[in-house]
Amino acid sequence: MRKLIIGLLVLAGLAVIVDFGAAAYSEYRVSRALREGGDLIADPEVTIHGFPFLAQAVNGRFQNVDIRARILRQDIPGEISAEATLTGVHLPLGDLVDGNVRRVPVERVEGRMRLEPTELGRLFKIPDLQVHSRPADKSDGTGGSGGSGMTTAGALVLTGTLPGTPVASARAGAPLGGDKVSIQADLLVEGDQVRIIATGFYKGTGTETTPTAVIPEADRPAVLERFTRTIDTKELPFGLRPTKVSAQGGQIVVEGKGDNVTIDLDQLQRP
Repeated sequence: MRKLIIGLLVLAGLAVIVDFGAAAYSEYRVSRALREGGDLIADPEVTIHGFPFLAQAVNGRFQNVDIRARILRQDIPGEISAEATLTGVHLPLGDLVDGNVRRVPVERVEGRMRLEPTELGRLFKIPDLQVHSRPADKSDGTGGSGGSGMTTAGALVLTGTLPGTPVASARAGAPLGGDKVSIQADLLVEGDQVRIIATGFYKGTGTETTPTAVIPEADRPAVLERFTRTIDTKELPFGLRPTKVSAQGGQIVVEGKGDNVTIDLDQLQRP
């Protein structure tokens, strides 16, 4: 009886190893197809969830697949993070093994594009740019410090140092330097674009204070224009259209989704 139990445990262990090995190989095949088809800079991270994997493969339906990739684009210096969560992926085992991952029916796909603080600073040409949520719009009530909360009303605070001579101080003959300002802005989705529109200067609420230089009235429109940008969302995975944009942890996160769609798994990035 003891030998029988040990034998069954060994077989179970081997089955688990084979299952995980098959999942790892399949993830590698999909990752390579994504990199080659999307002309990515590195192999994306692909995770096929659910156990046992082989049971899903035999049925030709995978419960959940996560994809994470880094993408380069010409209009934003640096790298963009693209993510996709696929639910109910219908893909025959033979096609998966052969790497034939075109025209794959998916019950639901959710895509995200993340613009991190470093890339946002390069986009605005303000290296120390920080993205905050206004305290009144924070879902977690942490006071808009760029934490894990999310902007619910599309309201942002952008803080950074303007390059060059301080606008106000230069007129008084002060040494060269930069003005640090905090700008309140609206975050909007318009068609296939995300718009960050600076609407005014922000000094904080209640006991919270935010550094803002004294900018003469005549120079304020030019400062607000520097903090206004339009971002194309063509890097949303599988060509999804944006439906939501928010500030999370200092990032700008653009999201889109689709139900009962057919995608090319080797075309994460739309040409």
